[in-house]
Amino acid sequence: MRGVDLELHLLDLRYEALRKRQPAVERQLLASLAEVGQQSPIVVVEAADARVVVIDGYKRVRALRRLARDTVQATRWELKEVEALLLERLMRVAGEDALEHGWLLTELHERFGLSYDELARRFDKSKSWVSRRLSLVKELPAEIQAQVRAGDIAAHAAMKYLVPLARANARAATRLSAAMAPLKPTTRQVGELYAGWQAGTEQTRELILTTPHIFLRAQAEQRRAQTTEKSPTQLLLDDMGAMSGIARRARRRLEQGLLPRLLATEREEVGRLFTQARADTQGLFTRFERETPDAGRSNAHGNPEAA
Repeated sequence: MRGVDLELHLLDLRYEALRKRQPAVERQLLASLAEVGQQSPIVVVEAADARVVVIDGYKRVRALRRLARDTVQATRWELKEVEALLLERLMRVAGEDALEHGWLLTELHERFGLSYDELARRFDKSKSWVSRRLSLVKELPAEIQAQVRAGDIAAHAAMKYLVPLARANARAATRLSAAMAPLKPTTRQVGELYAGWQAGTEQTRELILTTPHIFLRAQAEQRRAQTTEKSPTQLLLDDMGAMSGIARRARRRLEQGLLPRLLATEREEVGRLFTQARADTQGLFTRFERETPDAGRSNAHGNPEAA
């Protein structure tokens, strides 16, 4: 391992597409480099074709180019290209999402010929972990993956909403993604557009595709109108009714065997939200019982299932 100064135009950026872009982070990095200069080197290796390949530091390279710099400080790892790629990713694999895992695994499988068994061993994971992430990349259309890489759509939102839609209708997922990407929507907004698409008429879908910002604005205005027109008591009753309805609907989905069909990442997300829901509802019930001390006793007498 040794430090060198390299000319930017000589760098091979062949693995740049394996990373998501984070515009806010890159803006902060650009400001830092302009003010204090480069503080940490990028990581490179010499490939079999004698090219200098960047393993880590793509954001720094882009920022330095924007600042019209000619050189970059680098650390050259004396490793084979595939070994360096694996080592760098293993050092930060816990901070990545399943889609980034899938991009890297696809590259290692297709470019370097590593088998599923070898990939599982290298990442200390199961073969099914490898298979699920490779399948995720295959299921999500390339156009949507490009939008995730560019930072236009959050990876979490793509996996939660666009992957299920792509499984059923890849063309619809691609069209919906293309319509919302210019807005750089939050995960919640992606969910609203997805729900509107799923439940909407052809007219609603056309509105979402042509003017998604208007659809989101209408949804927000509808929520505000519903809130301002009702009394606090009505709002509480609505909330409790909605909570009961959602709980019954979620229970039916579980009873229909949904959980075993989920990807591991989807199952982890469901588990996290169930834990959060349990904490939130327990806090609600505790507060209600504190405000109405006789509620628990009267419920026990009035409800045979409470005993």
